[in-house]
Amino acid sequence: MSTLIKVYGFHLDVFEHVNNARYLEFLEQARWDWIKQHLDFSWFKRNGVALVVANININYRLPASLGDELIIDCQVSEIGIKSGVLAQKIVRKSDNALISDALITFVLIDSKTKKALTLTEQLKEKLEYVRQSED
Repeated sequence: MSTLIKVYGFHLDVFEHVNNARYLEFLEQARWDWIKQHLDFSWFKRNGVALVVANININYRLPASLGDELIIDCQVSEIGIKSGVLAQKIVRKSDNALISDALITFVLIDSKTKKALTLTEQLKEKLEYVRQSED
């Protein structure tokens, strides 16, 4: 699953390349697209749970500039007991250059108590299915 984002002036910093914080927004947009395609939002609501980001490890490889079109991929990397990891990468469409890559650790929480929960078997099975279909 890929998301395409075009770089506009408001994405840039004083050095005329994409500001580092904007990459986090690009990654989040791609995760929302990925979730909409692969997971059922109503299941989370019915079960009183939510997926939240617990950690982001991001590498900035090359700068992106005004007018660049960026392709953001998102794949299930790991599925644990209480957390999982999504691997994301940002590639410039024109030359396929790796701009950034990131590992996003997520946890399942109780929507009311905000406490981390063990990933349900149903969710783990769905994530594993998505991972296998992405290979």
